[in-house]
Amino acid sequence: MTTNPSAELLANLLTVAGQTTAEREEVRVWSMSGVERVSFPDGATAIFKYAKKPLDSEDQALRLAHTLGVPVPQVHASAVLDGWLGMFMEDLGPSVREADDLDGVAAAVVLHGTRTAPPLPVLGQERLRALPARALEHLERLRKADRWQDADDVGDALDRVAKAAEARSAGATLEPFGWVHSEFHPTSLHIGERGWRLLDFARAFTGPGLLDLASWHGTIEPPHPIRLRVFLEQYVTGGGTPDALAPRGGLTAEHWALGWHRMWAVEWFMEQSVCHGQRGHQGALWVPPAWAPFSFAVSTCIT
Repeated sequence: MTTNPSAELLANLLTVAGQTTAEREEVRVWSMSGVERVSFPDGATAIFKYAKKPLDSEDQALRLAHTLGVPVPQVHASAVLDGWLGMFMEDLGPSVREADDLDGVAAAVVLHGTRTAPPLPVLGQERLRALPARALEHLERLRKADRWQDADDVGDALDRVAKAAEARSAGATLEPFGWVHSEFHPTSLHIGERGWRLLDFARAFTGPGLLDLASWHGTIEPPHPIRLRVFLEQYVTGGGTPDALAPRGGLTAEHWALGWHRMWAVEWFMEQSVCHGQRGHQGALWVPPAWAPFSFAVSTCIT
């Protein structure tokens, strides 16, 4: 696979957009994606975002969300090259302030109230309860590749979750069930002069909306059930379904959401470690501090 073909992608997008050249200014760059502001000779600007598999279908999710009335940046043009997506998006300009909890509630209520979108992958109860088993398979593959050789703590935690998964996954399809942003953090909510827009739809899917609400305050820090309970109550007060507060899988809504969100995140990161060989915990994608809250979450939230 070509290594970061952003120059070629930009050239393709310029052709599609009817432009000849553009000045590039980095905004944020990660190992798997990047965001730049591009300025055209006529003074217009756009956001140029590029990302590699499995983040290469965000343009489709954004267009779908826009069609269904979710406030998102408009996609002007997109192209795929050697497993990389490139797209020109509406330049929202500078944010006027950081998003707060009430902004997060308002955005979640709108997103979760949007009708189900068939093109999105679905995470129902069956796929949810399979996550710890899938993660254990990833761990076995990593160990066979002489990686993660001292990750017994991770394996033990996954074993406990796998044994509890059938019972604890109950209630996965309770409302809110539908659009899940999956990277629902304050940094993914742009507050501008013309209102708010949701960003970063690369991993959107159909599933339990509680996973979004559990992610708002972050994934790296230890889970905070009381803080999430307050956020869930604000969500209901703000127009979200009262079922967001309903117990499920023998757990309170907040414990269920925190445990399964972290299980979902860990399985995805482990899969990327297998597929892309990125480094971190014993050659894995995540760095060691992130495993501490995972172990805490599975012992106090799910099991």
